[in-house]
Amino acid sequence: MSGQTLTDRIAAAQYSLTGSEVSRAVCKATTHEQTAPKKKHMEYLIQASQETTVNVPQMVDTLMERVGNASWVVVFKALITTHHLMVHGNEKFIQLLASRNTLFNLANFLDKTGSHGYDMSTFIRRYSRYLNEKSFAYRQMSFDFVRVKKGAEGAMRTMSVEKLLKGMPTLQSQIDALLDFEVHQQELNNGVINACFLLLFKDLIKLYACYNDGIINLLEKFFQMKRSQCKDGLEIYKRFLTRMTRVSEFFKIAEQVGIDKNDIPELTQAPESLLESLETHLNTLEGKKP
Repeated sequence: MSGQTLTDRIAAAQYSLTGSEVSRAVCKATTHEQTAPKKKHMEYLIQASQETTVNVPQMVDTLMERVGNASWVVVFKALITTHHLMVHGNEKFIQLLASRNTLFNLANFLDKTGSHGYDMSTFIRRYSRYLNEKSFAYRQMSFDFVRVKKGAEGAMRTMSVEKLLKGMPTLQSQIDALLDFEVHQQELNNGVINACFLLLFKDLIKLYACYNDGIINLLEKFFQMKRSQCKDGLEIYKRFLTRMTRVSEFFKIAEQVGIDKNDIPELTQAPESLLESLETHLNTLEGKKP
């Protein structure tokens, strides 16, 4: 389906009559066209989220209305627009989403109009789960893992043991929800899902950087931790090792669909001897003989 439908035009016109330019821009970003939301509408909404005079709750409500649409195209584009604003909009946007008890209730979403509708509905259900996790993680941590400072002075490297042991499972859950999108190269066959995949790829790079920072911090503190903390820390480290394979697979798909190799981080495998020394240390604390 190309071009805006009559329904799209009526929806945008309704908001023009009520004087809500923001809601009109949301409708324009989430038309029935099987293309990514237009850049000009995204940029307008990002800018609007920064303005003190703009009603951000109304922006969120209009996006939620669009998510309630029957068409997979409109729903997918509403989720993409929400994701884009979570990453690039004013922080009050993600704060508002995180303050809601339920965000997207799309576990049973199904567009039965043709085989494409069935296929894309699967990805909508998975994508909405990821955005729910992203919002929940913000509520738990009071910051967004994607937007937070990385590196030696970053949040995950400077975090206390207590906060780290609470924060790492939250980060792991968000990464798991992203990897559960489980798309293959041949399924990235339209502008809508491609726009979603690119946002997920960019999130994963930043989440992986946070994950790496957290693991470095964990390993630096491990031998000074209490026994119970070491036990939790060891489980976190083991889960990190198993996730590396899945992260690597996601990056391979990114490469297959033409994302520049230079934009894809190289994953270095930790030596097995490191895991052994952590286990030995915990066994010593628990009084077990080697």
